[in-house]
Amino acid sequence: MDFRELWTLFGGKTKTTKKRKKRSLRTLYQCKRAMNSTMFQYAAENRYAEAFAKNFTTVLLGIIINSVNGMFVFTFFKSSVFYNDPRYILYIHMVINDMLLVFFSVSLSVMAYAWPNVPLPFCVSLLIISSTTHKNTPLTLAGMAVERYIAICKPLHHHQICTVRRTYILISLIWAVGVLPALADLIVFSIVRPLSVFSTSSLCSTTIVYSTPYHEEQSKITHGIYTSVVWVILVFTYCQVLIVARRATTDKSSAKKAQSTILLHGAQLLLSMMSNITPVIDKIYGQLLPTLRSKINFLNYLLTNLLPRLLSPLIYGVRDKHFFKYMKGLLSCRLFHVKVESIKSKEFKKASSEKRY
Repeated sequence: MDFRELWTLFGGKTKTTKKRKKRSLRTLYQCKRAMNSTMFQYAAENRYAEAFAKNFTTVLLGIIINSVNGMFVFTFFKSSVFYNDPRYILYIHMVINDMLLVFFSVSLSVMAYAWPNVPLPFCVSLLIISSTTHKNTPLTLAGMAVERYIAICKPLHHHQICTVRRTYILISLIWAVGVLPALADLIVFSIVRPLSVFSTSSLCSTTIVYSTPYHEEQSKITHGIYTSVVWVILVFTYCQVLIVARRATTDKSSAKKAQSTILLHGAQLLLSMMSNITPVIDKIYGQLLPTLRSKINFLNYLLTNLLPRLLSPLIYGVRDKHFFKYMKGLLSCRLFHVKVESIKSKEFKKASSEKRY
């Protein structure tokens, strides 16, 4: 054994071992780089696949909800018998409002992935419409509960108080009151931030655009006021209708129907209020399950924002026998008309082919 072998045996470094080490380190670095790029590509593909799945589900659900609600709107405008009934006017206003809410909510959800830099004036306009339609739902429920209260507790004055003209005035007031919180957010935003911010672009979301502590406090106050006022109206009207139902001797069935209707108003209000607790649920489950936070947020959005807009009109439309009868009749007549036209076209084609021969 020569001196070089003894040197390498006891840990000494020669030129060949140095070259081998450099070569192995270079190979290891290249392998790590390739693995990192592969993992990054895999993570990016997963991100894009998840974003596509979420957007596809949101858009599909939005189309289904608005298609179902569109059937109720079509029935209302095709049947003139509903035009002079304040109850159905308020009902169809709630359905149209929910359709607008679903459209703008789905649009904002898709824009968060597809258009991250939205011009702020356009974004603020979308947020104002979305916030207004969100506030309109409980206010419309309160108006419908008051209309039922007048119909049962003051039946002699119902036709004088609940006229078509006053119903449309009430709808205008609902929109005027519903837009106030959104305008308050805009005013606070204009005071706190410089006016030059309106020439910038950002992700179009309420939590990002209105991210100041003033907006957080203002949101809590407005939610508290709106919710408490609507609940007071519902509880008051339900108690009054309950008293009338117990005292009634002749028309107990209509009083019980009004009682169950107001209970449904309360159920609808709970459904519409679910979107107010979305940030709380996101925060709780985000801390418990941080790895599944995005999926929990998405599922929470579907359950608290979109699905209640489908259940609310179905509860009324299917439960109301008068409205459901007209809707069923219109759809069946339309299907029958299509079948008759197809049969006639077939007979015409057959007759024309026979003439040729």
